[in-house]
Amino acid sequence: MKLKIGDKVLVTAGKDKGKKSEVIAVYPTLDKVLVKDVNMYVKHVKPFMDRKGEKTRKERPMPVAKVAILNDKDQADRIAYRVTADGKKERIFKKTGQVIKSEKVTTKKK
Repeated sequence: MKLKIGDKVLVTAGKDKGKKSEVIAVYPTLDKVLVKDVNMYVKHVKPFMDRKGEKTRKERPMPVAKVAILNDKDQADRIAYRVTADGKKERIFKKTGQVIKSEKVTTKKK
């Protein structure tokens, strides 16, 4: 999977088409990504004991095919790979040829 956590993406299909947001989770085995404030759904929680019932809004994972990464010029782009002289693999934008900046992301284990 070419997308990583923290990438800025544009939604290209679905009810949120045209929205720009950020990837917050990646599911490579499902070929899906979780995008912040996109593909929202409402879950109804029943009242239980002293807790009141409520409606909660959450994001749902969406297929990778429905999002496109945004390059530095804020245009939809694709990702390619290039191997440097020292043997490191880096991601680049196909249109501009610039290296995609990616900072180290740490995730919490539950």
